[in-house]
Amino acid sequence: MILIEKATIINEGQTFTGSLLIEGERIARIYCEEVPEQMRSRCDSVIDARGLYLIPGVIDDQVHFREPGLTHKGDIFSESRAAVAGGVTSYMEMPNTLPQTITNDELRRKQELAAGRSAANYSFYMGATNNNIRELQKVDPATTCGVKVFMGSSTGDMLVDDRRTLQQIFAEVEMLIATHCESEELIRENRDRMIRLHGEEMPVAMHPLIRTAEACYRSSAEAVELADRYGSRLHVLHLSTAQELTLFSEGSLADKKITAEACVHHLWFSDEDYARLGSRIKWNPAVKGRADMEALREALRRGRLDVVATDHAPHLLSEKEGGAIRAASGGPLVQHSLTAMWEMADKEIFTREMVVERMCHAPARLFGLRERGFIREGYNADLVLLDPFTPFTVSPENILYKCGWSPFEGVTFGNSVRKTYVNGRLAYDEGRVSDCAAGELLTFER
Repeated sequence: MILIEKATIINEGQTFTGSLLIEGERIARIYCEEVPEQMRSRCDSVIDARGLYLIPGVIDDQVHFREPGLTHKGDIFSESRAAVAGGVTSYMEMPNTLPQTITNDELRRKQELAAGRSAANYSFYMGATNNNIRELQKVDPATTCGVKVFMGSSTGDMLVDDRRTLQQIFAEVEMLIATHCESEELIRENRDRMIRLHGEEMPVAMHPLIRTAEACYRSSAEAVELADRYGSRLHVLHLSTAQELTLFSEGSLADKKITAEACVHHLWFSDEDYARLGSRIKWNPAVKGRADMEALREALRRGRLDVVATDHAPHLLSEKEGGAIRAASGGPLVQHSLTAMWEMADKEIFTREMVVERMCHAPARLFGLRERGFIREGYNADLVLLDPFTPFTVSPENILYKCGWSPFEGVTFGNSVRKTYVNGRLAYDEGRVSDCAAGELLTFER
């Protein structure tokens, strides 16, 4: 048994001093008073957590770990280790790998790849195409986080652009539909016009002039309209514009069938950062203006945006070379998402309770995760001890991503992840990732 003693626990909107007993994979007891001495004496390990925050493990509902087929820049083993070093104990991984995860056989293959190799808990999306509706209908909702629909093309070629297919997906797929929303038609028009005006070597700062706010809004509006028409369970990924926020409502997650996500990079960076960071902050959807960033932050505070994720998408730096046209879109974030959000809480942009709500509780509720995402007796012991007083500077020496870089390089966060537990096992301990892969296949109650 493991006793974490006298931590500052943040859970379900409450902050209090308490102790927690881990027995096997589970949280056995939560103590608000002194732990009985006879219980302390029975423990194999007692962690003095005074001055540390204890929170549920972060659940990241959007990552690209690149396996199979793209493992030169990331794989399940490397990226899950980076995840637990950042306090992420569960992830949901995207289907645009090689081969694409567009059949149930490929979905099972990914689950087999992760078993015994993933440091964090895992689930994988089934990808939609213009012609695999029958495969989508056979997906097991108890072990699959959702169906991913690329309504705008990104890394890979999984664009669903047939209107009749989209209608069929929204009408006939009963499980959660997660969408990448950008209008491919408008993006192509913008790209062609910008190339005529500026040539193909235009700087990366022009990326949001190609993947515009209007391109995002047009596609998100289409997704919401389809979900409204067919009563679908829709989750719109990585909103990046103030305009899109008008499509979503505030209020309790339990009352919504249509939800939306914010990503850390759209909350931290704006177009003012292109001059300094260039293609390192080139994502799809694009990082846009400061007004959009501020609107996303406010929507997160008010509950119009429901969860925070990363869209962790590693590329080699050589693949990031070039400007708005040639540089690959995407970047690694999963090791630093919690520390970045905690830093924003320290700056009073968010509250710490809200960070825990949007990164831990809300993903568990939204996807119907079984016995994870909360500090509750009987739940899986997916936990993070965060040190609010020990700074952490991101450098090549401590980056765990296989691609070897981060858009946060040189940034000093005022906090650091001290320990991460996955299913009751110490997965990360003060700079060291355990060799024991403790991750399990996530299961869902729907």
